[in-house]
Parts: sequence; structure tokens; C-alpha cells
Amino acid sequence: MRAFVFPGQGSQKVGMGVELAEASAAAREVFEEVDDALGQKLFQIMKEGPDDALTLTENAQPAIMANAIAVLRVLEREGGIALADKADFVAGHSLGEYTALCAAGAFSLADTARLLKLRGQSMQAAVPVGVGAMCALLGADIEKATALAAAAAEGEVCTVANDNDPTQVVLSGHKGAIDRAIALVKEHGIKRGVALPVSAPFHCPLMQPAADAMAEALTKVPPQALRVALFANVTAAIATDPAEVQRLLVEQVTGRVRWRESVIAMKDAGVDQFVELGGKVLGPMIGRTVADVSITSTITMADVEALLKDL
Repeated sequence: MRAFVFPGQGSQKVGMGVELAEASAAAREVFEEVDDALGQKLFQIMKEGPDDALTLTENAQPAIMANAIAVLRVLEREGGIALADKADFVAGHSLGEYTALCAAGAFSLADTARLLKLRGQSMQAAVPVGVGAMCALLGADIEKATALAAAAAEGEVCTVANDNDPTQVVLSGHKGAIDRAIALVKEHGIKRGVALPVSAPFHCPLMQPAADAMAEALTKVPPQALRVALFANVTAAIATDPAEVQRLLVEQVTGRVRWRESVIAMKDAGVDQFVELGGKVLGPMIGRTVADVSITSTITMADVEALLKDL
């Protein structure tokens, strides 16, 4: 059984998508359609930078999605395959969940781009710059990370945002609490705490205004029927009902990304082949979480051609 997975924020880099766009009209069409939907030259930022413009949450989110969907379109158009025939499940890390839903037919490409632009803008606006922060805990499992978050909170928000794999957990909350967490890592038997270069504290209760904004947006653009079942971030369980998916997308803004649990659940459901489209970020996390699976990361035209031989 096979799962197609889609990366989240942090996988962006200047130059993304350029090689694919030069090689394939199908990829170029994706980038043009996203530019048209957003009324901005996003692909130019992806291609040329500057880096700080691409890193802006409101640009990074639709850019990462567009890059992954471009890979998928090339696979489908030039390889003559349909995702629904080749995938048993889809899943995505944070914003990648929207990419997964676009791939599964729940949202059009244009609607996905607009939803992610709004998601990025509302997450940025939810908390003034400097008030919130995030840190990655390296050499931490979920138990150690949870204990550290509780010790560092001191009445402020400090919570697990991403449970990525057995060795990496991300905390999110007030800047003071995150600074305390980094200072306390050794006391909790954690190798290192690294402040993340993000402009807002994602996946914590401080994001409630952004969750409200997405709840409103998703009533106007609700997900449609899924052609492939989704493993959802906030439950690490299968979701196929569009109304449930809509509710989970709102919960996801303030809730934990249960990526490690999702990978284990997919393996338990029979998945033995993971295909990451548009990045090489999730593959290593999957490899640290489950054994005896094949993992393929697909970004370039050469990657696409190699994958087509396996599908």
C-alpha cells in the first residue's frame, strides 16, 4: 500500500520549481494558475527570491503547495497516471494537509492557493511579531517534550506544536516561555533546543484568531468529496467525510501536528511505500519513525522519471 505525503513550512527555498517548470508545460501551468489565483507573481519570488520574501508565511505556504502540485501534475500528465489509482492514502505536514486535499480533489488548485494565502496572512496577524516563538527540540521524544513545555510555561502558553518523529519535537507559545524551554533542555535530558526562524507561534492556542478566520473561509469554500482518504494531522486518523475534514482543518491551526503518530498509523494500516512530493523533509522523519518501508522523495524531473518506473 502506498501513501503520498506533502511537506510543510520550512521546505521552501529560492529556486524551487524552476527546473521542473523549464522541463514541463504541466508544471508551468500550475505556477501560472497559482499566480492568477493570487493576483501576484509568486513564481517569480520562488524563482528569484529574495529569500525573506519567500520565507514570509503568506508566500511560503502557497509556494510550497504549488511546488508539490506541480510535481504531481507532471506525474499525472506525462506519466499518464491518476493519483487515485496509485495512492491508498494522502497526508501532509501542517500546510501540506491542504496540498494533500488538493491532490485528492477536495479543493481546486486556485482555491487551495487562496486558502493558504489567507491562512498565512491570518497566522501572521494573530500574534504581534516578537510576542510568540517556536523551538525545535533535538533528541527529544514526546514525553520529554511535554514535561519540558509544562515546566517552562509559568502561566504562559508553551505547548507541543509538532510531534515530528521519535527524536524531534517542536514547541510553540509565548517567546518568554520558549526561551525558558531552550534554557531548560539539559535538565530534561534533551540534547538541544533550537529557536526556529518563524514569524509566529504556529499550532498553539495563540493562533485562535487565525482558526476563526479559516473557519469562516472554509464555510465559503468547503472541501468536496475526497478521491483518496486523508490521514489528518490533529487526529492521526483517517478522514474521508468533507464535513469532518473541514472541522479538522480549523482545529489544525491551533492543534498539534501529530506527524509521528500519523506515520505509525499509516504503517499500521498497511502502508509500506511513502512517496513525498515537492520536498525531501518528511522522508527522513518517516525513516526515523517506522522501519521496513520504502521512502521516495520526488522534486526534479529525474526524480519524477524514476518514480514513474516504480508506480
